[in-house]
Amino acid sequence: MSVFDPTFDDLPGDLPIFPLTGVLLLPRAQLPLNIFEPRYLNMIADALGEGRMIGMIQPRSPNDESEQPEVYPVGCAGRITQFEETEDGRFMINLRGLTRFKITEELPVRDGYRRVEADWTAYRDDLAEPEGEIERKRLFVSLKPYFEARQIDANWDAIHDTPSERLINSLAMICPFEPLEKQALLEAQTLADRLEVLTSLVEMAVLETTHEDARRQ
Repeated sequence: MSVFDPTFDDLPGDLPIFPLTGVLLLPRAQLPLNIFEPRYLNMIADALGEGRMIGMIQPRSPNDESEQPEVYPVGCAGRITQFEETEDGRFMINLRGLTRFKITEELPVRDGYRRVEADWTAYRDDLAEPEGEIERKRLFVSLKPYFEARQIDANWDAIHDTPSERLINSLAMICPFEPLEKQALLEAQTLADRLEVLTSLVEMAVLETTHEDARRQ
């Protein structure tokens, strides 16, 4: 936990949200973002003066292109830890995941961006780093063929040495899962639950690839 992170009692009730399909933020993970839409430039400018927090959340329908698509009820708040202004009028920012939240109410739009009333109660434990390691052998069995099928180069020594939370959250965020699958990873209550979901998704992807290869033969 960073010395700059808020405590549970300091978490705001009013949170700006950034709906983005297929993008996942998890506690203590890092997410770089390129901000260029005027409404989200407004959001970042306001957040920089009000605690530096925004909530990442997914629209329920990836094909909904409306101004205010319906969103899932659970997202993850992040704190802006770095930002850069570009000459062409963009913000380049980095978010560090803090804790998940549940939407209790959508608030009036401010300067084009959406805000919600956030309930943090169910995710209080997100603010504390998990203790100890968890068994990852089953994940590793399928991860290698999964990476090979997608032509992803991996440093296996580094992967094996990476602490569980960092590894599980990084894989959950970068692997090309479907939006609904990303949401399942987000809503898994504990790190062990997230590992179970992640492992199942990797295993299913490997099985699908195996079946596709068999049909081509």
